[in-house]
Amino acid sequence: MTTGSPCWFKSSYSDNGGACIEIAANLVASRGVVPVRDSKDPHGPALTFEPTAWSSFVSAIRRGEFPTT
Repeated sequence: MTTGSPCWFKSSYSDNGGACIEIAANLVASRGVVPVRDSKDPHGPALTFEPTAWSSFVSAIRRGEFPTT
């Protein structure tokens, strides 16, 4: 696999409950994007984010800015 092809992975915190996303962090250096897709639909569409936007989103989650209930 080249660095131009997405290498998809799920978080190790995923509990296989079906509500997971996968990201392809290997494209940050080569293409400057973080692709994100629904793990239940691997052949479906993927959203792409700029690395700084993705990092900000993950940081906000860690700070608890998106309540789960």
